[in-house]
Amino acid sequence: MADSIERIAIFGTGLIGSSVGLALRAHGFTGSIVGWDRSSAEVEIARERGAIDSVAQDPLVAAEQSDCILLATPVFGILEWIDRLTLVLRDGQLVTDVGSTKRQICACAAEAFPIGRGACFLPGHPMAGKEVYGAAHADAELFRGAVWLFTPAEKNGQHAVHMEAPCLLAADWRAWVSRFGCRTLDLDPIRHDEVCAWASHLPQMLGTALAALLEDTFPDGDRRDDSLDSGAAQLRAIGGRAMHEMTRLGASPFSMWRDIAQTNDEAIAAALLALEQRLAHLRENLKQPQLRDEFDRANRFRSRF
Repeated sequence: MADSIERIAIFGTGLIGSSVGLALRAHGFTGSIVGWDRSSAEVEIARERGAIDSVAQDPLVAAEQSDCILLATPVFGILEWIDRLTLVLRDGQLVTDVGSTKRQICACAAEAFPIGRGACFLPGHPMAGKEVYGAAHADAELFRGAVWLFTPAEKNGQHAVHMEAPCLLAADWRAWVSRFGCRTLDLDPIRHDEVCAWASHLPQMLGTALAALLEDTFPDGDRRDDSLDSGAAQLRAIGGRAMHEMTRLGASPFSMWRDIAQTNDEAIAAALLALEQRLAHLRENLKQPQLRDEFDRANRFRSRF
């Protein structure tokens, strides 16, 4: 096995998987990229857009013939693929992923890819995306300026997995991620899930809740009616940038966020509870000096962001 990646298999050719394929090509990758997706339409779009060169007829055969396998499905799909890949992979191959939660993925990988035997696994998570999904929206520049998190556990840690030391391809994959324009950061898997609950998962739940609340409060009538008689039409006419930005995440797909919610439920629930308490504090102090204190804290946070 060469010490550089020449053959890549991408399992999951949606927004992230296809964007990785486009980014590889845009930054000089000259090897082969094969793709697989549960949706034949999705993988065909990825091929037509040049994110992959060919469609895998048998994903396990494609994995066996690749240097690097990128798992770009929702979290439960990644867990399923980790189990299946143990049947066909060999020493020197690299498996990496883009899963949005890492604790369960790393625990599963620790069993499937033990240190010193078989393929190695480098758990990763690019902090990039859009509120829309699918290969049609893939973008070679999606990762520029983003942070790509890696969660390699220590050899004696709770979720030790076969990592960089015995697998030189992991360093090559990190180099490609840097070429995409990413800054890389290593975190413990548990710490990753705790921080992402605040940085990513809480904003998604807040945006979803607000959009759903507005949908219920201002039910839409006939969208072909241009009059402003309905509350929904008035809301669309009046709602400006603030409403647009706050509800943008309401367009995110449930299929991905279901897996995130179920594999990071404790951390997300804790963040939601803290937000509920903060909102109650705001509600109770709308006419009190404490409201100004909240704005001052918010202003300080934004000035440092």
